Amino acid sequence: MPKRTDIRSILIPGSGPIVIGQAAEFDYSGTQAIKALRREGYRVILVNSNPATIMTDPDLADATYIEPTTPEVLEAIIAQERPDALLPTVGGQTGLNLALALSENGALARHGVTLLGASLEAIQAAEDRRRFRDLMLAAGLPVPAGGPAQSLAEAEALAEQAGYPLLVRASFALGGSGASWVYQPAELAEAVRKAIAESPIGQAWIEQSIMGWKEFELEVMADRAGNFVVVCSIENLDPMGVHTGDSITVAPAQTLTDREYQVLRDLARRVMQAVGVQTGGANVQFAVNPRTGETVIIEMNPRVSRSSALASKATGFPIAKLAALVAVGYTLDEITNDITGQTKAAFEPSLDYVVIKIPRWTFEKFPGVDATLGPQMKSVGEVMALGSTFAEALNKAVQSLEIGVDALDGGGKGDPEGLARPAEHRLFAVYRALQAGAAVQEVAAATGMDPWFLEQLREIANCQLSIVNCQLGSPEWPLVLRRAKQMGFADSHLGRLMDWHGQDVRAVRRELGILPTFQRVDTCAAEFEAQTPYLYSAYAHEDEARPSDRRKIMILGSGPNRIGQGVEFDYCCCQAAYALSDLGFETIMLNCNPETVSTDYDTADRLYFEPLTLEHVLNVVEVERPEGVIVQFGGQTPLNLAAGLQAAGVPILGTSPQSIWLAEDRERFAALLAELDIPQPHNAIARSQEEAAAAAAQIGYPVLVRPSFVLGGRAMAVVSDESQLAGFVEQALAASPGQPLLVDQFMEDAYEIDVDALCDGQRVVIGAIMQHIEEAGVHSGDSACVLPPYKVSAYHLDFIRDYSERLGLALGVRGLMNVQFAIKDDIVTVLEVNPRASRTVPFASKATGLPLARIAAQVMAGKSLAELGVLEEPRVDGFFVKEAVLPFKKLSGSDAVLGPEMRSTGEVMGHASRFGHAFAKSQLAAGTPLPLKGAVLFSVNDFDKGAALKIARDLHRQGFHILATPGTADALRRASIPVQTVNKVSQGSPHVVDMIRSGQVDLILNTPLGPRAQSDGLLIRQAATAMDVPLLTTLSAAAAAVAAIRALRGKDFRYRSMQAHYGLRTRGAASPR
Repeated sequence: MPKRTDIRSILIPGSGPIVIGQAAEFDYSGTQAIKALRREGYRVILVNSNPATIMTDPDLADATYIEPTTPEVLEAIIAQERPDALLPTVGGQTGLNLALALSENGALARHGVTLLGASLEAIQAAEDRRRFRDLMLAAGLPVPAGGPAQSLAEAEALAEQAGYPLLVRASFALGGSGASWVYQPAELAEAVRKAIAESPIGQAWIEQSIMGWKEFELEVMADRAGNFVVVCSIENLDPMGVHTGDSITVAPAQTLTDREYQVLRDLARRVMQAVGVQTGGANVQFAVNPRTGETVIIEMNPRVSRSSALASKATGFPIAKLAALVAVGYTLDEITNDITGQTKAAFEPSLDYVVIKIPRWTFEKFPGVDATLGPQMKSVGEVMALGSTFAEALNKAVQSLEIGVDALDGGGKGDPEGLARPAEHRLFAVYRALQAGAAVQEVAAATGMDPWFLEQLREIANCQLSIVNCQLGSPEWPLVLRRAKQMGFADSHLGRLMDWHGQDVRAVRRELGILPTFQRVDTCAAEFEAQTPYLYSAYAHEDEARPSDRRKIMILGSGPNRIGQGVEFDYCCCQAAYALSDLGFETIMLNCNPETVSTDYDTADRLYFEPLTLEHVLNVVEVERPEGVIVQFGGQTPLNLAAGLQAAGVPILGTSPQSIWLAEDRERFAALLAELDIPQPHNAIARSQEEAAAAAAQIGYPVLVRPSFVLGGRAMAVVSDESQLAGFVEQALAASPGQPLLVDQFMEDAYEIDVDALCDGQRVVIGAIMQHIEEAGVHSGDSACVLPPYKVSAYHLDFIRDYSERLGLALGVRGLMNVQFAIKDDIVTVLEVNPRASRTVPFASKATGLPLARIAAQVMAGKSLAELGVLEEPRVDGFFVKEAVLPFKKLSGSDAVLGPEMRSTGEVMGHASRFGHAFAKSQLAAGTPLPLKGAVLFSVNDFDKGAALKIARDLHRQGFHILATPGTADALRRASIPVQTVNKVSQGSPHVVDMIRSGQVDLILNTPLGPRAQSDGLLIRQAATAMDVPLLTTLSAAAAAVAAIRALRGKDFRYRSMQAHYGLRTRGAASPR
């Protein structure tokens, strides 16, 4: 049937900031949907608070609102834009919750807005666990026993029926937020409190335990004509008990018989019908008892899900695009498959290869965190690998992780007794146990993993043993080496096993003709030829690469999302692809992250889904022969490959690797600053504990310890005295082996500035100057920042511009450059320079209207800034505030205090004509709305007490009740500020944590100093995180919060699209493909 013509404009709510459980996969799905709908002639309005994504680039939608994704804000924008319809199914759980809220409060009806993709009834049925359970039972479909609870008494009654252990979950939550296993009655109360607090409707769900059962997912599509397609079957290696986002998964499912698969397929279709999903994509999750074969339905998501991105990349079937098209009336048999160009979307994908996803965790950044994997998701990213066999795909996935190992024997212990606890490195421990001779059934009993997967791991171990035992030069040697490569063994791993260098292995392989071929993802198991060059490597097939003879440039992506290297770098890679394509180059993208827009098959001209290792990059370079490779946009990952690529004769475009290394090498960079006579903090280089201790003693405490060649502030720390130094130095040396570390004077009470600039080797143009709202000592990725700087004098700005220009020219930068400054005692000092894309590039680009990454890519390709018409710093209209979004709530046991090592998972943006309004919007978007009344708790260190007086006085005048710990309370009373004294934790109950947990505190300012204060402060911050109380840990943030509260009380907020702000006309303009 034809598309709907009664709809002209469609509003799409985005998923908001990157958080654990809802990450870059929704940037990918939203981007696909927007492009598809605009091609069909619809006007698309986007509302999303995340500035770091391609989705919020003003070239994509017709009207892009980077605003908080709340029902109130969406209704205000609906009133302005008057859309005909709302498509909530590509915005994750946020999109569904917004659709539900706007339907139930009557906003959609008031403004005549139609829901697309999923009806209100379908959303309610799938998201309300009680309604979902009732519908399943009415349709004769099996579900676990359970029920809803809105109080502890109701939960206890359900627990009595279900028995222990049981699962407690939060209704309408994402990523397993608020979920926990409960093994005994004493644990129930806290689990129910947590689940109710996390649920938007205040409801916990109590469910019988099916821990240890096998877990499967089906990604499915349906349309109004009754077409039903299973896009992909996905099997978890980990059994039920570990959130699917934290489990290693494989597609297609490997241990199902055809009959079992058809049973699940039939159940999935019946679930869709029972819930009432008529159009679009959905995800259905099943648990199967490995002993009896009993199957139950766990849940169903009536939207594009986290697994949809994986399924789309695994099969080449663009789920989000098709979900958008069927939502506006098309049927699957009317839509042509982009990959084959012949078949229709109703043709069910078939895979003749194996796809594996491994999650990526960053527990090392959160000392004290509970790293056990369970029903609440904790991973921050993932990698995907494709191979001809399970073994090949698994080894390639391990090589993609960037955790310092390239093989399954790279981590973990081989003790079978320690395998029962699901944890980050359990896969490695399982492999080592099998390698050490543990029986498959013994390991299966300990882990709950299917014996088939364990047999595959044993086969890999046997292959490894055959390599070690094979005599080099023997007749069997070429066969053993070829088999190892067919199983995915890395050259570097083979080199270690044979005591060779990895490059020697490569040379021997080439002599023996053991070379990779490249296969195309075609959605149909080679039944039809693929028209899109979406490729992966293998060692067992005819080559399908078919490279062109066009001028081409290769872009290296950023690998798995992790804290410190996230979607901001993927944004830059995509912008580079678009810009180079506009210049006539064929673009080649190499990346291993299934969540991102860069790995969509229509972002670059050619996509290679491969590990970002020197071996795999060189394999692609040898086939494609690009004019050059861009390493500047993907964060630290491609930069770490630059030396090897250059040594292999591969041209590196943009800033030379030598300049990049000079800036990364703390010792050489300090010498450059001295040569240029640019101020820097007092510092010294150390390569050992003894040198670090001597440097700190000479400089004077506190000092900042900084390793070289790291991203995201890894292992950086402020050290206040000698007793702390050894531990921090050990971590810093381990974070960057063989490299020097810098011991810096820590500049207390300084404030920091970030500058993003463009340079073409002859001219430097400032792109943006951003002021951190937190004081020095908080990593730039975790600090709120404001553009333009609101407390920096013209005098200091002149120095900042001058130093930036001199550094850009001295380093010979061609492309992007980020410079970090600190200002203290009227002196501007340089902290560091990164001659590459920084994580602030997307924010700065959207705040200024100057597409920095796009321009930089053109400079790298040979254009000058003068040719591009970029000659001066852009003027900023209004205030733009970037705020970090932190994961402490998902990582129980971690401390919420901020420091020099980055911990945030994502960011949001607030913009307005006044600073207070922009900051208020940023807090609302970050999910930490500031209170307009109630009690504020002050617990500040002695150095901060003077400055805290003004903040307390301002809040008291606005009607807030002031609470304070004894020392702070005394200081406030001396200033005649009414205050109620509250005990510190160390002084006994009733104390501050008791008050927070009982709901008597609405806002907290806590600035700890010293061991005892840090201990008390940790408990305060953990309680604040658990109770969703806004927490401020710096005076600068507190002052900004006061201004924001004042703005919130005025309620005069306005909303304007990026296009209106910059006077852009998007319809008809060139947009990303």
